[in-house]
Amino acid sequence: MKIAVVGATGLVGTKMLEVLSERNFPLTELIPVASEKSVGQKVNYKGTDYSVVSMQTAIDLKPEIALFSAGGGTSLEWAEKFAAAGTTVIDNSSAWRMDPTKKLVVPEVNASVLTATDKIIANPNCSTIQMVVVMKPLHEKYKIKRVVVSTYQSVTGTGKKAVDQLMAERNGTTADKAYPYQIDLNLLPHIDVFMDNGYTKEEMKMVNETRKIMGDDSIKLTATAVRVPVMGGHSESLNIEFENDFDLHEVVSILQNTKGIIVQNDVANLEYPMPLHAHNKDEVFVGRIRRDESQANTLNCWIVADNLRKGAATNAVQIAEYLLEKHLV
Repeated sequence: MKIAVVGATGLVGTKMLEVLSERNFPLTELIPVASEKSVGQKVNYKGTDYSVVSMQTAIDLKPEIALFSAGGGTSLEWAEKFAAAGTTVIDNSSAWRMDPTKKLVVPEVNASVLTATDKIIANPNCSTIQMVVVMKPLHEKYKIKRVVVSTYQSVTGTGKKAVDQLMAERNGTTADKAYPYQIDLNLLPHIDVFMDNGYTKEEMKMVNETRKIMGDDSIKLTATAVRVPVMGGHSESLNIEFENDFDLHEVVSILQNTKGIIVQNDVANLEYPMPLHAHNKDEVFVGRIRRDESQANTLNCWIVADNLRKGAATNAVQIAEYLLEKHLV
């Protein structure tokens, strides 16, 4: 089992290698791939150094699976070339997510849609992934009508340049700016570019990707995405209106019994999800679960997950694990 990691020297690529190692993914050969300027660099995996190779070299080596985390432009240029060579591509960029011919997958939610003919599989946006993991079992039980979500997203979602900017501002030094404004001691209600409707591209990703993953275009969703000066994970406040009424204890029980979710909902002991505790974890944490007293059949909850792991690297590796388990590669 040859596995290529495209973008192996980046934030998410590095995390992919970490997750593959931790989960003991049964690979026999690792092929780290990056841009031409990184070719020859060493990447350490389980104590062994591997040399970074070029895209074409990786294609010629014919890996069974390629985990892509190198940006949308790179994916559009190279994913189909890998697929043409027989490799199954799991892509972490936005390049293929809304392509009607490509599956958009969160394993806990809709892995069953995958077949052996799917050679390019899209990994959803990080903020969408953690949200749908919680929404799916509740939708099956009560049917979701509408969701209002506000996000509080870590600077790690932007990349190393953003982390460097935050730490430089915190330390009183200088660094290249990833954001148009200071991020330390500040919030930016601005993730990705603004669109003609006044929403950002990130906010519209959450709307469109959720419907595709859940397989239900009737779900109404509106989002406000905010960048916050934290690391460790993205947080989300969800207000979910159902068609049917619910019992709060049953909601908690459903979530507690859903794979991939950890419920932290003991406010008497100040137990609730935080990025500090979600950092380097693969689960989605949910708490502050309570009835919306202003409207019937409506629930409030708070969701946190490590955006570099479940929001990116871990979800991609879980897709690869599913493909192996079901003999789809």
